Amino acid sequence: MAAHIDDIQRTIEQELQAFEKHFREAMRSSAPLLDRITYYIVRRKGKQVRPMFVFLSAKLCGHINACTYNAASLVELLHTATLVHDDVVDDAYERRGFFSINALWKNKVAVLVGDYLFSQGMLLALKNKEYRLLEIVSNAVKAMSEGELLQIEKARRLDIEEPVYYEIIRQKTASLIASACAAGAASATRDEKVIETMHLFGEQIGMAFQIRDDLFDFGDEDVGKPLGIDIKEKKMTLPLIYALKHASPNKRRHIIGLIRNHSEDAQKVREVIAFVKQSGGLAYTHQAMLSYRERAFETLHTFPPSEARQSLEDLVIFVTERKK
Repeated sequence: MAAHIDDIQRTIEQELQAFEKHFREAMRSSAPLLDRITYYIVRRKGKQVRPMFVFLSAKLCGHINACTYNAASLVELLHTATLVHDDVVDDAYERRGFFSINALWKNKVAVLVGDYLFSQGMLLALKNKEYRLLEIVSNAVKAMSEGELLQIEKARRLDIEEPVYYEIIRQKTASLIASACAAGAASATRDEKVIETMHLFGEQIGMAFQIRDDLFDFGDEDVGKPLGIDIKEKKMTLPLIYALKHASPNKRRHIIGLIRNHSEDAQKVREVIAFVKQSGGLAYTHQAMLSYRERAFETLHTFPPSEARQSLEDLVIFVTERKK
């Protein structure tokens, strides 16, 4: 049975409450417009999954300390910056049921807000001389940019093979969760082997997390994500890649034509979804997700049993069995 997020948060409840204050302070600005926008961002925060990975990783590898709070704030600042910029890139007007920054304040302001959040994150690490944290998170941001550009390049041709797909999601999604786990570990230990192990653990979860996200597009259950949104955006997800690989040449050409030329037509999108479902692509993708989750558990179990290890295991189950 999937763990409930409230139960997992309970093990680090005090730390998460203290983190909220720390994070608000890290975002504070003397510019009134920026302060208004950052207040709005804090109000619409999600489940705090990435800070949870930071705190639980620190607890697993040692003790939560002042450096851990900086690590969590750094990860969350840069994550928030990438979300603000992503909404501009994707022309998205909603995020978690709230209006996006670009919807309320236009693209120019949203880009500047993203830049501000990036610089606040960098300065937070530099001010505290936490260069290892800065290196870990900066590498993740670099990977996320490269992954996004690789996806944009491949979306034009709609010819992604599985190895390229895995490389895109490793850079775009898994790199940030990997950095959260590695930064948490680096705040509690200087043992590079342990930090690398936690980076690998986070990467494996991130892969499983994104593969799970791919399944939402095909409406296998009632979810918060709009049906067929990846198809409309011409994103090649694992279920679709599998379905096209196993289709006849004629069928493949037909489906690619629908995605390329009719991705705004709801009926055509439904036809693509039906094609993927009939191909066995969803079952194949679910199995791939479970495989990455199993690898994450194997990596985690190289650490001795503890409350932190159990909470991380529960968090992995939560992010891979979530409904939205």
